[in-house]
Amino acid sequence: MSSPTKPRVAVIGSGPAGCYLAQSLLRAVPGCEITIFERFAAPYGLVRYGVAADHQHTKAITRQFERLLQDPAVRFAGGIEVGRDVTLGQLRHLFDAVVIATGLDADRGLGVPGADLPGVIGSGALTRVLNSHPHAGTALPPLGTEVVVVGAGNVALDVLRFLVKDREDYAGSDVADAALDAYLAAPAERVTLVSRSAAALSKGDPQMLRELAALPRAAYRCPDPLDAPADAERDRSVIARLSAIAEMISPERPHSGGPEVTLRFGLTPQRILGGDRVEAVEFASADGETVTIPATSVVTAIGFESAPGHPFAWLTSEPAESGRIEAGLYRTGWAKRGPRGAIPENRACAKAVAEEIAADLADGTLAVRPGRPGFEGLPAELRERAIDAGQWLALDAHERAAAAPGRARRKDPDHERMLAVARGE
Repeated sequence: MSSPTKPRVAVIGSGPAGCYLAQSLLRAVPGCEITIFERFAAPYGLVRYGVAADHQHTKAITRQFERLLQDPAVRFAGGIEVGRDVTLGQLRHLFDAVVIATGLDADRGLGVPGADLPGVIGSGALTRVLNSHPHAGTALPPLGTEVVVVGAGNVALDVLRFLVKDREDYAGSDVADAALDAYLAAPAERVTLVSRSAAALSKGDPQMLRELAALPRAAYRCPDPLDAPADAERDRSVIARLSAIAEMISPERPHSGGPEVTLRFGLTPQRILGGDRVEAVEFASADGETVTIPATSVVTAIGFESAPGHPFAWLTSEPAESGRIEAGLYRTGWAKRGPRGAIPENRACAKAVAEEIAADLADGTLAVRPGRPGFEGLPAELRERAIDAGQWLALDAHERAAAAPGRARRKDPDHERMLAVARGE
């Protein structure tokens, strides 16, 4: 794989941002050599651990990334955490270019009084448990009978779908069954999903709203108007969104069992009330009215940010139009543009960053130095314990073989066991 004249590029992160960047770079810079560093034994980041477990059609994007990891010009180096096992400075010394594609994995806080009370839960904390994330543990936080979900984008709709679905609705998924069964043993009785925006301007994908309407469980109501803006005809998504919400709350929609779900729009969180734990959430309406909603838990789904103490937070905290931090150091995906856009937006972002790297190579801003060894310059112990693509495929096969009936795979949340399986130990 090594050649003294080829540009060597390190990509930090193997989620969609990193994989799309590697794909684009292979096209933009023919002959380059790419090493994708991933802290876990398994690749794909957000797709594996952030996409809802029941949305296997979205997770299917990994098929094209599987082909990428088999490319002779690409090396997967799993189980290597940059910032712990190797520093950013060391990578910059060994590679001609380094691209940060680590995403943003901490839930953004509400920033209101009471937001630190027990019972306030970030949506990512739920999703990671249900996806068997190695750092999430195996138990969901207590939700209780009255759940308030703050936010109405796609992540909030993922949370709502989890709260209303029954076990049979997870056929073909890779959900963590122990966590799912624990929730279904004492499910929410009432759920309130609250959006700051009016219904027409909320961020939820109309298809995901229609998916909720088609599920057999939950009874929906919405006391707020579903008015369309005057120029709504020019935005099909607005009409589709309002139509989907109307389907959800239609008295003719058949349903059986599940929680009572109230959809609220145009309410802004003011404070979370409670003593030792959440008891209610206070909102303000556009006309200044105070609305108080009882809650045994509050799930926030209002975006993501860098985790406290993240080694690259100082490089990725502010969104930018360019992926170039300086010659030889770049960023892509949410690490570049902030928590905006879904997985498909990462493709265009990666293409633009790859073109920046190609331009820097072409005009000499980024010089290829023959003495830089890339991956081969890492300490032998680190190279030997890195999980390669073949070892990942062994882990992948093990997960699929271990799947219970009706499940796509069984993911082990114990990272040491993941490493052992990948290495055949």
